[in-house]
Amino acid sequence: MEQNSQGLSIVDLSYQVDGRKLLDRVSLTVAPGESVAVTGPSGSGKSTLLMCVLGLIKPDSGTIRVGDRELTALSSGRLTKARRELLGMVFQFGELLPELTPVENVALPVLLGGGEHQEAYRRAASLLEELGVPAGSTPTGMLSGGERQRAAVARALIARPAVLLADEPTGALDPEAKQDVARLLFTTARRHDCALLLVTHDQSVAEQADRRHELRNGLLTEAGVGS
Repeated sequence: MEQNSQGLSIVDLSYQVDGRKLLDRVSLTVAPGESVAVTGPSGSGKSTLLMCVLGLIKPDSGTIRVGDRELTALSSGRLTKARRELLGMVFQFGELLPELTPVENVALPVLLGGGEHQEAYRRAASLLEELGVPAGSTPTGMLSGGERQRAAVARALIARPAVLLADEPTGALDPEAKQDVARLLFTTARRHDCALLLVTHDQSVAEQADRRHELRNGLLTEAGVGS
């Protein structure tokens, strides 16, 4: 297990668009190795919450911290660096380049950040093996949906992030692949000691989290405890 001592802390986060409050003094903490799922109707602000954590949306007020680093106080350049060092993201459709091999896709964030080529490929191959993805020369576009999404999880983990974010990570998968990827995502976050914040419409996925919250009318409320 790779140890992270940094969890996620969101305090009094507010954000509105055209007078509509998507986030109304939202507060949430996620400890290292813990998973929190956020559910809610379409348009309730679930993805907006993740984009605020990523620093792609600037909230109107409130703070976001990873460990002792306040992301909401950073300049654009320092925020980009902190995002690369501290955060990993899994999107609904993977957002992988289909013409690259899985190893190339997973190693890409490290290479773009100036990391050493051989070490990036070694770690990418190790993560893919851990997550059960073929790491040969087959283009990523030729993999199954479940394999592509597991590769996306590996890519999110390549920089050893303190916080793992997931936006509807099983929404494009068939029922069998959905459950497989969901189990892997939660167990992998625990194994790598990442604070996992996941948003989903799927209650069967949300129930696997350590804690569940619902976001509705800008307000975040605790929905129950996962099994």
